[in-house]
Amino acid sequence: MITPKLEDLLGHTENRFTLVIESAKRARQITNFQKRLGEGAGGVAPMKLEDISKKPLTVAMQEIAEGEIEYDRPEDEEAPF
Repeated sequence: MITPKLEDLLGHTENRFTLVIESAKRARQITNFQKRLGEGAGGVAPMKLEDISKKPLTVAMQEIAEGEIEYDRPEDEEAPF
């Protein structure tokens, strides 16, 4: 079982596909931030100190459930077909 529950996560996003994109992008930001900390440089995606021991995807999903992450969908251009 995942924590937070899928129903709670979907309440903060448009659909499951958006949830996957949101959580993957945020988890990637967290991973890059942790790598930069190891190199002695700062990062773009600060996180709470208590979250450092958790996996990046878990932290991303918790942030989405808490409403800390918002996904800005780009404006759709004309479809090629």
